[in-house]
Amino acid sequence: MSSALLSIQDLKVGFRMGRGVVAEAVRGVSFDIAPHSTVALVGESGSGKSVTAMSVLNLLPENAERAGRITWQGSKDLLQMPTAELQALRGREIACVFQDPMSSLNPVFDVGRQLSEPLMKHLGLSRSAALKRAEELLGEVGIPEPKRRLASYPHEMSGGQQQRVMIAMALACEPKLLIADEPTTALDVTIQRQILELLARLKNTHQMSLLFISHDLGLVGEIADHVVVMRHGIVREQGPVARIFSAPRDDYTKALLACRPSLEGSPARLMVIDDHIAASQAAARGEAATARAQATPKDPNAPVLLEVRSLAKSFWLREGLFGRREFKAVQNVNFQLRRGHTLGVVGESGSGKTTMGLTLLRLHEPRSGPAGGEVLFDGRDLLTLPDSERQAMRRRIQIVFQNPYASLNPRFTIGQTLVEPMTIHGIGASVAEREQRARSLLEKVGLDGRAFGKYPHEFSGGQRQRVAIARCLTLEPEVLVLDEAVSALDVSVQAQVLNLLKDLQDDLGLAYVFISHDLAVVRFISDEVLVMKDGVVVEQASAAQILAAPREEYTKRLLAAVPRGYQGRPATA
Repeated sequence: MSSALLSIQDLKVGFRMGRGVVAEAVRGVSFDIAPHSTVALVGESGSGKSVTAMSVLNLLPENAERAGRITWQGSKDLLQMPTAELQALRGREIACVFQDPMSSLNPVFDVGRQLSEPLMKHLGLSRSAALKRAEELLGEVGIPEPKRRLASYPHEMSGGQQQRVMIAMALACEPKLLIADEPTTALDVTIQRQILELLARLKNTHQMSLLFISHDLGLVGEIADHVVVMRHGIVREQGPVARIFSAPRDDYTKALLACRPSLEGSPARLMVIDDHIAASQAAARGEAATARAQATPKDPNAPVLLEVRSLAKSFWLREGLFGRREFKAVQNVNFQLRRGHTLGVVGESGSGKTTMGLTLLRLHEPRSGPAGGEVLFDGRDLLTLPDSERQAMRRRIQIVFQNPYASLNPRFTIGQTLVEPMTIHGIGASVAEREQRARSLLEKVGLDGRAFGKYPHEFSGGQRQRVAIARCLTLEPEVLVLDEAVSALDVSVQAQVLNLLKDLQDDLGLAYVFISHDLAVVRFISDEVLVMKDGVVVEQASAAQILAAPREEYTKRLLAAVPRGYQGRPATA
């Protein structure tokens, strides 16, 4: 009998696509999870890691077909287990935490009710006993004032708090195995660090095992005991975390480790997965490696495109039945942005960085609260520009949002998405000219002409983000505000998009306001950095200066929270 808590043997998963076609997502995956251990599944989007994990409890769509064996505690084959028995196992012995807590939490039920439900269903507790246990669980995952928070709804909590609630729900019945599917991807670095430390502590406290899914090897190096690297549905390499980081054997593993931006150095371009694999194969043939070019310094005397003076934004919050109070989200922000330069804006969630970016473009409703200061562009103050002139000016300053799935109209083809803004702004003399321009922009962002007639759902997240960037470029802007534009992308696609942004900046002289919580990404792309906390700029300097010698304790804390892989692991781990 196997000593493994969970053993996956030769797992194959396919999806019926109609007319007898089956798309293979997982092809012969095998690995074990030992008691009280952490196994990390690592790979790019589409590698099959989430499908593998969701196969354990059959949380897959109805068109999925599974084969192989998934053995639980040495005896039960979960693939053959009756549905009723499997449902009893879910939440009780094996629990899951997903990437997006807002899509997992019910928005119409308070936190107390959602935490109580599994306790009453699986453990048979009364409602009052379940609520008492729910309060204890919220305290255990580090949510302040847990008793008061039981009456809160998900939308009243931050992203980090929502994820803590999801972890509390998963731990409610003290499972033996917790599956965590990208639980920190959309969180800022300090909250990410807190969630990682929380999971490690809870694993030890509850003596459970953890299956941790991520696309970031730097992240899993700090939490995993064993790493399984996947690509295109197969296992490329697996082994103890120390060996994977110190002596990776597969070219793909080496590429994953190397393609993430670093806090040290300033390369002109990031190498993507295929570049690394090609370089490794060339080295194996004895060919000389190509030296990585360093970024060239920007012109310090380039013309100023955007000047922000004492920018402020407040929101009205309801207080009592008829009262309201002013919440100051952004206060006294000042900077200059030159042509061809990038201003990085970093800070935790709630620091005001996104509000600042949206205020620049006047994308907040005036009735939401007062805005102040000046945003000078081409000699005009955008905050006081009359409506008759705003559209023409807005064409020259565009924005790329964080979520490419939400920012594209699902009913429009990619061609329609790109042609529409040109039609509105009168760019191009004819439909044919606009379509030709749209196709050339798709090529510029790395998509071929076949993309023109397709719909957003036919593309990956990275490809959608490229479409969103191309849409902005249809209007020939001079400034792009990029709001967490690469935060939801896996490391290889992120490298491709960052390289694209640098190429476009070099070719077109674009200026960027780059908003992010990832300091390694900001180090790669930015010339100057603003560090924001509670709506105020606490530090402002060149990217190299801030990361090499930060003055403020807050900046030092942000830098300390950046995942550094196995070498960043605590000595006691």
